[in-house]
Amino acid sequence: MRTIAPLPLSPPTAPPRSVIFTNVNRSTAITAASSWVQKALLKSITGALSVNLLFSSPPSLSLQSSSVQPQGPPPSSAEFCLQEQEEEVKAESDSQVVTNEGIVEEAWQIVNDSFLDSGRRRRCSLIQSRSKAHDIIRRMLSSLGDPYTRFLSPSDFSKMARYDMSGVGINLKEVPDENGGVKLKVLGLLLDGPAHSAGVRQGDEVLAVNGEDVRGKSAFEVSSLLQGPNETFVTIKVKHGNCGPIQSLEVQRQLVARTPVFYRLEQIENGITSVGYIRLKEFNALARKDLLIAMKRLQDMGASYFILDLRDNLGGLVQAGIEIAKLFLDKGETIIYTVGRDRQYQNVIIADTAPLVTKPVIVLVNNKTASASEIVASALHDNCRAVLVGERTFGKGLIQSVFELLDGSGVVVTVGKYVTPNHMDINGNGIEPDYRNIPAWSDAMHHLADCKLHQRG
Repeated sequence: MRTIAPLPLSPPTAPPRSVIFTNVNRSTAITAASSWVQKALLKSITGALSVNLLFSSPPSLSLQSSSVQPQGPPPSSAEFCLQEQEEEVKAESDSQVVTNEGIVEEAWQIVNDSFLDSGRRRRCSLIQSRSKAHDIIRRMLSSLGDPYTRFLSPSDFSKMARYDMSGVGINLKEVPDENGGVKLKVLGLLLDGPAHSAGVRQGDEVLAVNGEDVRGKSAFEVSSLLQGPNETFVTIKVKHGNCGPIQSLEVQRQLVARTPVFYRLEQIENGITSVGYIRLKEFNALARKDLLIAMKRLQDMGASYFILDLRDNLGGLVQAGIEIAKLFLDKGETIIYTVGRDRQYQNVIIADTAPLVTKPVIVLVNNKTASASEIVASALHDNCRAVLVGERTFGKGLIQSVFELLDGSGVVVTVGKYVTPNHMDINGNGIEPDYRNIPAWSDAMHHLADCKLHQRG
């Protein structure tokens, strides 16, 4: 199995500043933004980043003629499907023409469409080499003054596979169907990944996994069904496009993430009380599943309380953090707010299930607790489910999207930020703990009771 090193950490030494681009009208940028097809693959990357990973490709080309066409009967469904397939083939053929200028223009477009601080772009002249194009993009992103917005070489971009939630290189999106329900479509694919190599394509509808009908299931649930041991196989039943054939495809998993969970049962108070200790090192594709196993085993072993250790956890998959927070919260409680230029980043995320764990929790944090870790810590703290112990957290509350460029490289762009359930801006501030040292359990219980009284009042 291939070992992939984590991305380097680079905490900022100065607060970000904004920069204004020239030569492009703001309304033009907004109009262009609506034309981009965003292909989400992963949810975040490691280190100081907390990324909502979106892979973006150019829009499919519209095959419309400017001349007046004679009117006739509307096309049949078969004719419509044939036309759709021809358009897809034409768009795929056209998208393979990659120029150095096109790569730079694509990066400019992404920044103008998505960067948290508004701006305008400039256009580029003839570029002699691909390395020169990459250097231009690096300088452009550096000029934004945001330490988290940066360029990814094709080799760095490929390392994102370790954060693939499915283990087969696809990202699923819930979309409404014609009957008022929800269906799952492939929003993005890791090019040359397991699913892509097996024949899954962007826009396919996922119907079943290993023979299990997935209608009515969430994208996260189905991603969990797709996961399994490395190099094992999973059968995915898909419908190609809106009106293509239905096909069952056997896909070999290539999950490169390692378990980030360590746990043990500890005895305190002269062996009278059992405490379940869980160390979570990062939020990767296995974090939620392995944490769930750990908590169930510790409960079966008689744990009366839990300690969740998030010290030195610099983040990872935001969605994994959100799903982990749900394990502790009551249905309807707020996990986090997101704020951004784009409406898709102006949300409130709430727990939608009953909690797995209702017992008291202590969360250990320090100055390297960042990003997705801060989301979990603030969600449990602000909803009076846990006391925080240790040092003020790092203060990384920005949302990044990672966009794939046409040549396999990518750009990481800050597109929004997180606000805690108590409406505190995480970024640059961090979260102040309740205690510096682990308190007596009676003190922790008293603190949580007071928190709930204050919340009700």
